[in-house]
This record gives sequence, structure tokens and C-alpha cells, in this order.
Amino acid sequence: MPGNLEANPILAATKGRNNRKPLAHNDSWPPPSRPRAAEGRRSEPLTSASATRPTQPTIDRGAGPAGALPSPDSGNHPIGKNVLMDSTEASRTSLLVCQGRAVAHGRIAVGRFDDPTAWEMLHDDERRAVEGVRAGPPPKQWSSRVEYEMLRASGEVMVPRTVAIDDAIREGGAQPVVILGAGLDGRAWRMPELAGVEVFEVDHPASQTDKRHRVAGLIPTANALRFVPVDFTRDDLGAALAGAGHDQTAATTWIWEGVVPYLTRGQVEATMRSVSTRSAPGSRLVVNYQAPSTVAALGRLAARAMSWTARRRDPLAKEPRRSAWRPAEMAELLASQGFVVRHDRDLLTVAGGLGVEIRNHRSVGTGRVAVADR
Repeated sequence: MPGNLEANPILAATKGRNNRKPLAHNDSWPPPSRPRAAEGRRSEPLTSASATRPTQPTIDRGAGPAGALPSPDSGNHPIGKNVLMDSTEASRTSLLVCQGRAVAHGRIAVGRFDDPTAWEMLHDDERRAVEGVRAGPPPKQWSSRVEYEMLRASGEVMVPRTVAIDDAIREGGAQPVVILGAGLDGRAWRMPELAGVEVFEVDHPASQTDKRHRVAGLIPTANALRFVPVDFTRDDLGAALAGAGHDQTAATTWIWEGVVPYLTRGQVEATMRSVSTRSAPGSRLVVNYQAPSTVAALGRLAARAMSWTARRRDPLAKEPRRSAWRPAEMAELLASQGFVVRHDRDLLTVAGGLGVEIRNHRSVGTGRVAVADR
């Protein structure tokens, strides 16, 4: 699923100024490689059944009902086509979000934000774009400047969003974690708090296939990692999780990041009903959503136009926004499914607490993270 970028990514490129000092490379850049399976003991290839190894966590490849893993270009996904994105193409915004985390690693909110897994999940050309942002001043060429500003803004917004969600996971304690619309999320590989925890990553089949190729050989810190292919627009989330081994009688921490804005209100409500059905007492839901904002909507249109004039592919083109929620509306929806909101903060406030400088205040301020318990 998409990654939901709150910030207006490239409007700053048109202002003809850059009043932020370039941030130098961190001493540990590129970040140290995450542990990978030793030669001859790599995690299971994508075409074979998963297995439990004494020195490695359980990794369930999440094959479809027939047991066959769909290839990225086959189009024969077991749960159908997602109307939000091409059925054979991984989410473009998920990639942009991952690049943003790589841009921010070791540079922004050091000591509170840390994500070396983002670099590990990127291909060489994607890493070069990240290095360009980390290296210093913006490029003069317009097409390159557009990408530069988009990645830099992504880094700024991902720091408060990631920290807010990570903190909520830690506060929730050691219990199974379900990540809805996981994209290129790296928590199962980077959070030591998940060492004794079972993690379920739920996402569109095309995005999930792409991710499994990217993380092949990386060893999760989570006790067990299960990939669950789901198209949120038409599939039964509860049935998919049950088939993957999720225990609805055990308290669960649910992470819903960067997905809600790309679903209609009806789809959000249907997903919440599935979450509620599988949430035992003590469960926690952490949901990232977008509040209504005319300014942010206009900013996205402007960003899209700039991508077009720069002759660059617009990563948001096939992943349109479909819903926005006021905090009171989100609280009412969660309450209707048995969840009580503990706190609901906008990302601008979170960024301020971290000392992160944000240039597009109105856009970032519409992004929110609500934490609710049952």
C-alpha cells in the first residue's frame, strides 16, 4: 500500500532560496549492514516453502491460496487487482517513504530516530538519489531539484511519524504486531523490542513481492515474521490474518501507517470492523491519517504539476487520496469499534518536540497519529 506523504514535497524548490544549512554525512554513513543470513544459511528463497531454523526467526512467505507465489509481472495475484494501483506494480510512495527514512537516518533527530534498514531495502539507483540529498546543496538543474526537494521533504515528515509510532509500539508492550499496508517498513528488522514478538505484515501482493526480493537474506529481529497478501479494497482482512496464524484471542498491536488517506471512508470503516473482530482486550491501534486541508490538497496538485514540467514520473499519480478525517471523526470511528483514543497528535507538534525543522507547516500539520486502546 502507499506511504502517505503529508508534506508538500517540492513547492520549496520554487522559492529560489534554501535557508537550511546542508547536513553533513553522518560518520556511520552508509549505515552498517543489517545482519544477513550466512552463506549457505540464507533465508528461504521466494519459490520454496518457509522453514524455522534454530538461529533464525520464522519467516512465512505468505503464498496465495493455491500455494503459488505470484511473480511481480504475472498479474495472477490470488486476491485480485487493487483499484488504487496497478496490480503488478509495487507502491511508488512506499519507495519514496523508504528513501525519506534513508535521507533522515543519522541526520535528523539523532538519538530519537534511527532506521538503517531503509538503506538496505533500496536498489543502487535509489541509493544514489538519497546520497544526492545527504551530500549537501540542492542541484541547479530543475529536474534534479524536483527529486531532491521531494526526498528531503519526505525525510522531514517521516521522522516525526516514525518516532510517534515506534514510541506507541514500545509503550504497548510485547505482544503480536500487525502492520497494515506495511510497504517497505523496517520495524521487524530494526526494533529490538520485537525480539520476542510475532509480526504480521499485511500489504498488496505486488508491493509485498517487491519487498520480499529487497529484504531477501536480511534477518529480522522479530521472533517470527509472516507476510499476508491483502487488497484492502476488496479482500477479507480477518480471513487472511486467520489463515496466516494470527490469534484473535491474544492482545495485538495494530499499526496502520500511510494507508487511510488512500481508502474511501467505507473501506476504512470495513477495515476497522475487521480489526475490531480480531482485537482482544489489551489490544492497541496506532493509526496515521490525514485531516482535511485545502492548502495541502493544492500543494499536492502543484507538486504533481512540477513533476510533469520536470519530466519526472509522479510517484503519486496512481495512488490518489480518497479520504480525510477530523480528529473527532476518527475518535468516533474508533470508539464505535471498542477503542478509546489515548492521544491524537499532529506531526508538526511531534516534530517540534523532537527539534525537527519543518518548512511546510500547514501540510505536515494535517498528518496525524492517533493511539487507541481496547
